[in-house]
Amino acid sequence: MPRFYFDLRDEEELALDEEGLELSGLRAAQAEAAKSLADMARDAACAPDSMSGRHRMAIEVRDASGPVMQVKFTFEIETLRH
Repeated sequence: MPRFYFDLRDEEELALDEEGLELSGLRAAQAEAAKSLADMARDAACAPDSMSGRHRMAIEVRDASGPVMQVKFTFEIETLRH
């Protein structure tokens, strides 16, 4: 089974995945990246310092040979009342 690494990009910061996960293939890696990205978006939207503004994040998936896909998500919080 191939090992995939899920590097996390939040705005300009990049956190490398040194451990990775053994998954059945590219489709399973895509599902794992989407799940992780949804968790990141939820945490960012609920953070105390994210009252407004645009947020960009991505999961960059790689295997032993190099990059295989990037899953991106952008959202914006607009506060209408203070």
